[in-house]
Amino acid sequence: MRPVRHFLEVDDLTAAELAKVLELSADPSPTLVLEGKGMALLFEKPSARTRHSMEMAVVQLGGHPVSIAGGEVGIDKRESAEDIARTLACFHAAIGARVFDHGLVERMAAVSPVSVVNMLSDQAHPLQALGDLLTVTQEFGPISGRRIAFVGDANNVSRSLAIGAGMAGAEFVLSGPPGYHFSSADIDRISAAGGTAEFVDDPVEAVADAHVVYTDVWVSMGEEDQAPEKMEAFAGYIVDEALMARADPDAIFLHCLPARPGLEATEGVLYGPQSRIWQQAENRMHAARGLLTFLLGMT
Repeated sequence: MRPVRHFLEVDDLTAAELAKVLELSADPSPTLVLEGKGMALLFEKPSARTRHSMEMAVVQLGGHPVSIAGGEVGIDKRESAEDIARTLACFHAAIGARVFDHGLVERMAAVSPVSVVNMLSDQAHPLQALGDLLTVTQEFGPISGRRIAFVGDANNVSRSLAIGAGMAGAEFVLSGPPGYHFSSADIDRISAAGGTAEFVDDPVEAVADAHVVYTDVWVSMGEEDQAPEKMEAFAGYIVDEALMARADPDAIFLHCLPARPGLEATEGVLYGPQSRIWQQAENRMHAARGLLTFLLGMT
């Protein structure tokens, strides 16, 4: 019997496995590893890209996706996270969970006899990182040696991307105001994955010669109470045309979406010729398909 593999953060894969997942993600004719099977997709946090990308990835692998709103199961109210995982595993070949607290996906994975995939938590967004890295490979070929500049918060998106970029041999730099750096635990984890956690206050310096300029909303879902403080702190970190001009001439712009045009990035950058945000969004589906093929097709 093959071991059950979970995917809660990018470094649940080895560097070689990450490369394999990206290779499988580019396969237009994947093995139907979910043929005749279901995958439960549990959404404590609502989503547009995650739901559609995951449902279509499951369909493309021959399976049947069942999306479940958090209120339908009442996590830790009607039933514990552990028992929800055990129940869903009775019917499905894999479980995806998009939650507020990362501890929930850890608890589910600890007891689940089928693969648990983190579709987003407060600490990690590994599926987004897979889609991002796939986009970089499509644009530039090998990721190794590329410079990725993330202008914004040290949040779940930047943390997962820093880990994945390090595993793939890319240079990663984060630029944001003082006080919004990775924690020491984050730095240790990024380093353990083979990456670096360079932090540069000045966004102009951060994007110099970068091949990828990335940003995200300054206030994530669930952080609305921090909006005034964050809006003030990040006011000098908007990605505009002048900032993009400091990057490599062939640089691309990425954003995990949804975006707030005129806040973290100008409309000219979001929808301009260097933007790859829609290619990046589509790649969420391809990356999910590649990951599931790897997790469920191992021998």
